Amino acid sequence: MKFVDEVKITISSGRGGAGAVTFRRESHAPRGGPDGGNGGKGGDVILRTSKHINSLFDFRTYRKYHAENGKPGASDQCSGADGVDLVLVVPEGTVIRTGESDEILYDLTDVNEVSILKGGRGGKGNEFFKNSINQAPEYAQPGEDNHTLDIALELKLIADVGIIGFPNAGKSTLISRISAAKPKIADYPFTTLTPQLGVVKVGDYSSFVVADIPGLIKGAHQGVGLGIQFLRHIERTSLFIHVVDVSGMNGRDPIQDFDDINFEIKQYDAMNEDKDGFFPLASREQIVVFNKIDLLSKEQLDKLTKAFKKKHNTDIYAISGVTGKNINDLLAVVANKILKAKGVIET
Repeated sequence: MKFVDEVKITISSGRGGAGAVTFRRESHAPRGGPDGGNGGKGGDVILRTSKHINSLFDFRTYRKYHAENGKPGASDQCSGADGVDLVLVVPEGTVIRTGESDEILYDLTDVNEVSILKGGRGGKGNEFFKNSINQAPEYAQPGEDNHTLDIALELKLIADVGIIGFPNAGKSTLISRISAAKPKIADYPFTTLTPQLGVVKVGDYSSFVVADIPGLIKGAHQGVGLGIQFLRHIERTSLFIHVVDVSGMNGRDPIQDFDDINFEIKQYDAMNEDKDGFFPLASREQIVVFNKIDLLSKEQLDKLTKAFKKKHNTDIYAISGVTGKNINDLLAVVANKILKAKGVIET
């Protein structure tokens, strides 16, 4: 199934059913008192999450959704049936925004169901309006109008750690090493075309979720390559693993690659800073990972590390995704930071 993470749809609740204008008809009273029943309530529009869905693909083919209208009242004070609620099932982590102002209406991360539009109330039948002055009202109340709303559904994957880096830096290899995720791995750019999630087990009782984001490249914020739209899927993360290919293949400069990725992240932040609830990605802690060290000599790695630290005063974790060298050490550092952030272990 194609991965779709943003759609715009129109939703409408159900209209209330009309009240009835009827009178009792009996042999001794061919036109007895009023007995018109009330109309039924219109259906609500409900959004419900499911962990079995990971895309908004189903909403691409049909953009307008309408709950059922309430049924009209009937004689003998019979109320009309309520309209059936419309339940739209979306992935966990879906954000609901207004179609025009971009304001967040609901974030379906901590809740799994919201009633976003209420159906119209049913109208009162003529029996309701009977009084001492008017014993036989020949009118009833119409059903209340429904409500219509244009909304944008935006999926943000729920992950603790985001793995970022250039295409072919080894992100997919790393996530396949530390989790049960099985992304496509090959020696060409953009092997990973959609975000991948993996669950990393820590001991017997703890775990955290990592997200492998399709490779960014220089100019991504201008639409080059796959663009930067997938960065929304690491907005919920508290930590980045920044994978840097140190092999220098195809004339690449590892330090420049690192700088280019961070530049694209800052551009993404600038493009989204006015969005309701946005928290800049550049503020996240980054764990810098030198990958493919099996392709360098010790002298080459030491020289690159020294040059990198001269420009960026940060710790570096050197690994080989292919051989597995030092991956357990890296995993221990990441797990410690995430479990502290979750409050599983004390700081």
